[in-house]
Amino acid sequence: MSNSRIIKSLWLFFFFAVSQRGVTAADFDFHTPATASDAETPAIMRDLAARLIPVYQESDPDRYLANLSALQMVAGDYGAADVSRQTLRDRRRRADLGRPAGRALIYDLYAHARALEAQNPTTFADGFTKSFRELISRLDNQDAYAVTRSLQASPQDVPDAFQRLLDQQRNKDSIDPSNAVELIWAYVDFDAYRSFGSLVDSLIVEDDDRRYSVDNNVVVRTSDGTGIVAMIIRPKSPTGPLPTLLEFTILDSQNEAKECAAHGYIGVVASNRGPRNGSHVVAPFEHDGDDARAVINWIAKQSWSDGRVGMYGVGYSGFTPWAALKHQPRALKAIATSAAIAPGINVPMLGNIFHNSAYRWSLRVTDPTATGAGGVHDDETGYSLDQKWFRSGSRYRDLGRVSGKPNPIFIRWLNHPSYDRYWQKMIPFRDQFARVNIPVLTMTGYYAASEPADLYYFTQHHRYNPHADHILLIGPYDDGLMQSGPTTTLHGVSLDPAALADFRELRYQWFDHIFKGGTSPTLLKDVVNYQVMGTNEWRHAASLDATAKESLRFYLDAGAAGAGHRLARHKTPPKANRKKTKLTFVQQIVSLVDRNDAGGIPTGLLGKSLATHQGTMFVSDPLPEPTEFNGLYSGRLDFTVNKMDMDVNITLYERLAGGDYIRLFSTVDEFRASYVQDRVHRHLLKAGERQELTFKSERMTSRRLQAGSRLVMVIGIGMRPDREINYGTGEDVSEESIADGKIPMKIRWYSDSYIDIPIRK
Repeated sequence: MSNSRIIKSLWLFFFFAVSQRGVTAADFDFHTPATASDAETPAIMRDLAARLIPVYQESDPDRYLANLSALQMVAGDYGAADVSRQTLRDRRRRADLGRPAGRALIYDLYAHARALEAQNPTTFADGFTKSFRELISRLDNQDAYAVTRSLQASPQDVPDAFQRLLDQQRNKDSIDPSNAVELIWAYVDFDAYRSFGSLVDSLIVEDDDRRYSVDNNVVVRTSDGTGIVAMIIRPKSPTGPLPTLLEFTILDSQNEAKECAAHGYIGVVASNRGPRNGSHVVAPFEHDGDDARAVINWIAKQSWSDGRVGMYGVGYSGFTPWAALKHQPRALKAIATSAAIAPGINVPMLGNIFHNSAYRWSLRVTDPTATGAGGVHDDETGYSLDQKWFRSGSRYRDLGRVSGKPNPIFIRWLNHPSYDRYWQKMIPFRDQFARVNIPVLTMTGYYAASEPADLYYFTQHHRYNPHADHILLIGPYDDGLMQSGPTTTLHGVSLDPAALADFRELRYQWFDHIFKGGTSPTLLKDVVNYQVMGTNEWRHAASLDATAKESLRFYLDAGAAGAGHRLARHKTPPKANRKKTKLTFVQQIVSLVDRNDAGGIPTGLLGKSLATHQGTMFVSDPLPEPTEFNGLYSGRLDFTVNKMDMDVNITLYERLAGGDYIRLFSTVDEFRASYVQDRVHRHLLKAGERQELTFKSERMTSRRLQAGSRLVMVIGIGMRPDREINYGTGEDVSEESIADGKIPMKIRWYSDSYIDIPIRK
């Protein structure tokens, strides 16, 4: 878990609440300091705060007190700030507003410590220590954890936030009052964290020792004698047996276990086989199900356990609960996952197309010598490797040779390009999902790379078990949903306020509902719970299909539409007085040897223009009325191609009336044509013959498309530096090279091709 990402989320939640202000004064003269750490910055900010205090106005009493306290702190009047913070706490306590905001208590701590320093002959360190011990000791475990987690910010996150605001103000001679208050808050953060940053770790350790019992490096033996290392964190009060929340992961995450303990559970984190467990060989995915079962069975026998275990996780640890369920441990009573991996579904391949990121990730977790600065997993180094391999035209199997880092596990994966028994034995397969009879919660996002895996678990579970107790929560989020939480904007797209929920807390509320008889979270009203972008509303449905009432069919018409072709609501009718109708199609020719487009990777979700790269664009007429796009789109491709196989990618956009393009999901929907109908068995195309492929997207989205907007579809052939390249010979794709691509790929997309968009008007 990344503390820096958590802090950003907490800051955004708190700042959104306190910065809705009603300052009415005129603009202030303001000359921006050179940098956040400039020697003149404190005096400049102090002067701004002092000038703003006399004219600051706000009708909401709580926001007034919060913002006033920030102005007083920056102006240097810490005694007054301490009084304002105390008054604010008293108001909230009388109003019984629930759990105190972790961020708000940090400002209470800081203001009180500065007031003690100013009023008494003491240092700030002594004042902060006294303030910390007095305030934190009065909190229960959950509230104390929220505050201490907020205190442990990454050293660079806070100054970066302040510096960004300074840079936005750089070329201006004045600042309006609203922006001034925002800048004041950023400076409070900057000044506070640089003041107490070096003090908090030891104070948190001291407080944790009072609250928790920690057992590190506990060894649990599996059936074959392998030792699995686990860490157990138990709250010292209450002392009786409790349900356990387990994360079975490939990485250490002590904070997750402590967070579980803070919420009244036994927190256990177990690491899969590897150097930490005395094993010299790391084989991701292959033993985790059986090993997790051994840990669950061990937990159920401990005196501190009430015999019930829940599992949770993100990414790799989102896979392991499903791996455990394949082995049906009786003590496992519920699982909650997000941004999960489904081996063979989205890692190391997606749509049966291998990704370079899987090569780098597998090398990082299996070869400790490959980690560290400048390692092959580093983003910049990884990008360079992608480019080097792409331009070389080498076989995909030669990726390790090109990088200089052989990777046996990745080669093993390449030997299984179908979803064969190698992958099937890792998680439930087909009717094995029918035996999953415990509550399941899946949380994911329309812009999460992991969304196909999350939806795979959800759809397969409901397909094979019609009575499955499996809830889906989905919205405009990426894979950082659980680590960092939602932010007010995502890659340039503004989110509705309704989307800004605390999903980590929601997960605990759901576990409390399962294990402690608590109330089910209000957001989880039905089987599918989804946030409709552009409406500021959550909707609830009994199934994915029920999210839409009808569908709109668009045909891939060859007629011109600006820089592209038409997405037509109706097929082009045959011309009168003709015995034979001339076939209409769009011709697409892709050079498989051209490497000039090496940088052609889509980025961002919002843009003024659209670079189609190897794609062909189709554009609809303007929508006559607002229309909700809800669910999984599907379609049929009617085509002729001169190859035995091809990798197809499809991206959908809303083009606003003003011309901006908004991506409706991320990343591209991509699939290998030979596996569209059956990911287990490969069915090659018929070169030179007209044929059809029906498909259904593995990505859900939900957005209210505006009246006057156009739907834009880009269909292309996969040829990216960060992906396996299919040259269409019909042989093992990982064995193909640029030598197999001398003949360009030629496709005719016939106008009988269409996509169906699920909608709700």
